[in-house]
Amino acid sequence: MSILGRIHSLESFGTVDGPGIRFVVFMQGCPLRCKYCHNPDTWEIEEGTEYEPQRLADEIIKYKPYMDFSGGGVTFTGGEPLLQAEFLLEVSKHLKQHGITIALDTSGYIWNESVRELLEFTDVVLLDIKNYDQTVYEDITGVSLTPTLQLLDYLRENQINTWIRYVLVPGLSDNMEAIRRLSKHLELYPNVTRIELLGFHKMGEYKWKELGHEYALKDTKEPSVKLLREVKEIFESSGKTVSANI
Repeated sequence: MSILGRIHSLESFGTVDGPGIRFVVFMQGCPLRCKYCHNPDTWEIEEGTEYEPQRLADEIIKYKPYMDFSGGGVTFTGGEPLLQAEFLLEVSKHLKQHGITIALDTSGYIWNESVRELLEFTDVVLLDIKNYDQTVYEDITGVSLTPTLQLLDYLRENQINTWIRYVLVPGLSDNMEAIRRLSKHLELYPNVTRIELLGFHKMGEYKWKELGHEYALKDTKEPSVKLLREVKEIFESSGKTVSANI
């Protein structure tokens, strides 16, 4: 019997989740509770739409011409895609038969044998590091930073192309000393080829209200261009390519 996966939604022409035009699969379920999450409706694993691996693969393969033209592929995000690593492994096996590149957008919090196998089929990991200070990280997410840093080491050991994502939230993740330490730490990872600096926004706030959750950042402002540029310069000191939505 085929393993089933739970999907929150699909986006056929994504342009901000890895290189090129990408088919983006938003997986259902996440163990983190990030204060600035713009997809809180992906948290609960038992919700979403059930898919068999072949059904999802067939849907993705339809868009291969656009992927080939732009140098794109598929991105599994969420939610936390590694929560359903066994399902995604089966999907990825189908996709690789058609030469489709695979990106994983993950917090790096989950590790098991299925995750290890899935990474063998993965072309780029978009690793979200919410903060480099352990205490601040736990305040933002509700979980420990340690598994994320352990995954970062594994990605280096196995030479897996990695992009780091960092969301800049005024008053929460703008602790400059921790940002400097993260930038310095990333110098040790030749497999990290890009850092994406993302400014905080409130586009998902309405979802929190609809779900009956209290949105703790309702009074938080978006980061200024000045602050984004300052943090971008810090990350550029790592020698990495840095992009920022300025």
